[in-house]
Amino acid sequence: MSGHRSSKIEKTVRDRVFDLFRAFGTTTIFGNPGSTELPMFRDFPDDFRYVLALQEMVAVSMADGYAQATRNAGVVNLHSATGLGHSLGAVFTAYKNQAPLVIIAGQQARSILPYEPFLYAERASEFPRPYVKWSVEPARAEDVPTAIARAYYTAMQPPRGPTFVSVPVDDWDRLCEPVEPRRIGATVRGDPELLAEIAEAVWAAPNSGRNSFPEDHPLFRGFLAADREKIVASLAGHDLIVVLGAPVFTYHVEGFGRHIPEGARLLQLIDDPSVAAWAPVGTAAVTNLKSGIRDLLGGPEPRPRSAPERRMPSPRVSGLGLTDAYLLQQVALLRPAGSVIVEEAPSSRGAMHDYLPIVDRDGFYTCASGGLGHGLPAAIGIALARPRDKVIALLGDGSGMYAIQGLWTAAQFGLGVTFVIIKNRRYEALVNFGRYFGLQRTVGTELPDIDFCALAQGQGVEGISVDGADALDEALRTAFANQTAPTLVEVAVD
Repeated sequence: MSGHRSSKIEKTVRDRVFDLFRAFGTTTIFGNPGSTELPMFRDFPDDFRYVLALQEMVAVSMADGYAQATRNAGVVNLHSATGLGHSLGAVFTAYKNQAPLVIIAGQQARSILPYEPFLYAERASEFPRPYVKWSVEPARAEDVPTAIARAYYTAMQPPRGPTFVSVPVDDWDRLCEPVEPRRIGATVRGDPELLAEIAEAVWAAPNSGRNSFPEDHPLFRGFLAADREKIVASLAGHDLIVVLGAPVFTYHVEGFGRHIPEGARLLQLIDDPSVAAWAPVGTAAVTNLKSGIRDLLGGPEPRPRSAPERRMPSPRVSGLGLTDAYLLQQVALLRPAGSVIVEEAPSSRGAMHDYLPIVDRDGFYTCASGGLGHGLPAAIGIALARPRDKVIALLGDGSGMYAIQGLWTAAQFGLGVTFVIIKNRRYEALVNFGRYFGLQRTVGTELPDIDFCALAQGQGVEGISVDGADALDEALRTAFANQTAPTLVEVAVD
């Protein structure tokens, strides 16, 4: 009996965890390690890839992009409380993005935890809440693999999101029992009677923050504003509103009055019960979107109606001035077919809607939280996940500076990402909001004298500076043609 038991526990916690990662198909680990993480990587397996970021927020954002692009959980390694603290903005964004992540951070050795040692993470499991789905510091070293398995399953269950496991530094070398990987069905079927009621009505796909509907489709109507009164005005004249997989609604400014036009009815299909709970109006069916839409399609045929008037494309912009609209128009004209757009340029989002339509499935990624610093590293994670596809990151100069050290990782891995910096020399979005609040002057918004090409070149990335429309096309063509190394194009817009 004892011989049988000893044969089962011949592997360490570290071995068991890496076996689980292999079974889950997650052999890429993103991170910025410290002393309390080093034993995790003793004899690091040859079939794994460690992607080093120069700051923890960058590591989490790269894993976020990677997870979205692979549709599998990204694994992130952070350093105790300080590293997790640096990353929390990106953890919040991953939570809003519903990106499945397993975040592992080191903790000091169990034997000295009562003495609050250097780099001690007090109440480690509480630190990332409420923006992780599940968080734990296992009671025993032997429980670490089981905790990481649970973190993976929880991250992957809809609505997907990040999870967190704190691991004391001396746990990795302990022997433990194997943990067999399991399959867990994650599809939630909506209430049949409620779905049947919804299926009896006319429905159409709404707008969402990602490319859930091709923007060149005849039925595409454009984008709703994050403003209550403007949403009501946009939907005026419609008696039925169906929302698929999105909140009702995402507001960014204070508003009053009705949430939908008078006399209209709202129906929502959503896989997140909490979103259904806080929706201010309408009937919500909590369901997996794929099965819920399939049930709708299996219902009665909608009554015939005339096709809506097609949304007209925006008129072409001349190159007399180098505006963000002209830049995005040229990106649309010159970018390779099937290329992926990653966007974090808030003040240019309207111009992007007008001049850079997203028409390919999985061809667009952006940040759902409204925080900055996600776009640049997320583009790197997406490029690691989709090495055959051209990835183009459209970044404001303010946004780019939040995670500029991510360029180093792109250079080290030889990723053919094109980083386009839309340089207006200030936090333009804040200037616009200042007008909304009636401010005559917004302080702390000017960004003069930043040389993005120098920052890029210092990290091993080619930089091209463009300050006139006549040089733009050649710069974009050069950057888009480079498939084996990153290129940064700094575009000074009017």
